[in-house]
Amino acid sequence: MDIVVENLTKIYGTQRAVNNISFRVKTGEVLGFLGPNGAGKTTTMKAITTYLVPNDGDVKVGEFSIHKQPEEIKKRIGYLPENNPLYQDMPVIDYLKFVGRLQGIPSDKIREKIKEMVVVCGLEGEKHKKISELSKGYKQRVGLAQALIHDPDVLILDEPTSGLDPNQIVEIRELIKRIGREKTVILSSHILAEVEATCDRIMIINKGKIVADGTAEELRKHAQGKEILRATIEDADVNTIYSELKNLGNVEMVDIVNKNHNVFEIQSKHNTSSRRDIYRLCVKNNWVLTELMPLETKLEDIFRELTIN
Repeated sequence: MDIVVENLTKIYGTQRAVNNISFRVKTGEVLGFLGPNGAGKTTTMKAITTYLVPNDGDVKVGEFSIHKQPEEIKKRIGYLPENNPLYQDMPVIDYLKFVGRLQGIPSDKIREKIKEMVVVCGLEGEKHKKISELSKGYKQRVGLAQALIHDPDVLILDEPTSGLDPNQIVEIRELIKRIGREKTVILSSHILAEVEATCDRIMIINKGKIVADGTAEELRKHAQGKEILRATIEDADVNTIYSELKNLGNVEMVDIVNKNHNVFEIQSKHNTSSRRDIYRLCVKNNWVLTELMPLETKLEDIFRELTIN
């Protein structure tokens, strides 16, 4: 079931949290939704789930509009908000039974659906425990189970791996990838490596507007006009080298990667190269240039460039 967002705008007081954005997510696609805090990610997700009403624009889930058929959309969406909606004193099985009834699953099918969620979400060894006794990773699994129990066509996940350790992140990531083969998924995250590993497509939002949309490879190609170099320069103070590099005509940005070993990352201006300038600078100052190599544009660099202002 496709999601179509059309000219969506949401205003809080004088702030445009979401500013006239439009996009489509196709059935079977996992969309990674990125942006800094306050960029409009959660507001957009809440509009899609009908949790809030936008000031302007529309969202359609399949043939249904959030304005005309919000109840039909709710039936077809599974939602895991950033703050996991769990009742800590309930055992896992009882909680899933409660959610199943809320979602209108027939009484004669609830037991079967609970068994399915226990298997799909890997809860077999924890199903009789109280939710308060579970680790953060298993609580997230229960949150996913409550979002999936009614077999929704669309899954909206807001920071699903927030606070998890690396092993738990990998487990939840694999679970989302399996789920995404059959459903339409929007996944919000601050972990760029997770989005790249899990999602088919990445969309970056900043200050309420979409600033990038495409696969990780497409975003990298778009940024390839800016050369990024790693340089190691000896025989001078790190701050002196940093200042001199920043003053080179073709250099846009310099980062100190390792101040103890004088390692720098240097970004050249668009469609220029600063390699010769760096070499000449070292010759001029009698510095030893022990490393100068191009780096692949990282997703983190693209994200920073698009959201830093």
